[in-house]
Amino acid sequence: MNALRVLVADDHALVRSGIVGLLEAADLEVVGEVGDGAAAVEAARRLRPDVVLMDIRMPGVDGVDATARITAEQGSARVLVLTTFDLDEYVYRALAAGASGFLLKDAPPERLIDGVRTVARGEALLAPALTRRLIEQYLAAPSPGAASDAGPDLTPREREVWMLLARGLSNHEVGERLFLSEATVKAHITRLFVKLGVRDRVQAVVAAYESGLVRPGEQAEAW
Repeated sequence: MNALRVLVADDHALVRSGIVGLLEAADLEVVGEVGDGAAAVEAARRLRPDVVLMDIRMPGVDGVDATARITAEQGSARVLVLTTFDLDEYVYRALAAGASGFLLKDAPPERLIDGVRTVARGEALLAPALTRRLIEQYLAAPSPGAASDAGPDLTPREREVWMLLARGLSNHEVGERLFLSEATVKAHITRLFVKLGVRDRVQAVVAAYESGLVRPGEQAEAW
């Protein structure tokens, strides 16, 4: 089995070196390291990494714009955002731009390694409740009536699942609320992703808020 290929983008050389050392010690292949967003986009295009560890605040092209360019050009590349603050407005923008999740820079080394492997599998690395908190803080309220058009050709059940995902419920909690097995919930989510044109849970949650299906401040318990 081939090692996961990782590109590291951070404008602090010492931070980059530390991250590279951790990744290599875990038998992950670091294919490149860069110090700004423009270089990250070019390196991702040339090196085709499986995962890009992306710092948010970098000079010139920041991590948000770099994330948007990389995910637009390379559908297979996953971006894992590294940030200092857990409620940084840049984090929401990066998730909306296509990042698969984020980690704090002070996370334990094993969390970083596990995070890289998680997003490489196509999973989102962000607790549902934290997703909701980020979006509620930084997403402007949609215009009235937007929710009526939310979601292309969704069944009533798919719309219910989407709403509960957006309100922070896990697959298990969605199943309990709708009296469905977790396997059935996962099947609904898979179809939902295809219909929405998103590739993971984070993007589905962002889409729910942007469409108006769920509004900032609403809680799952109220549903």
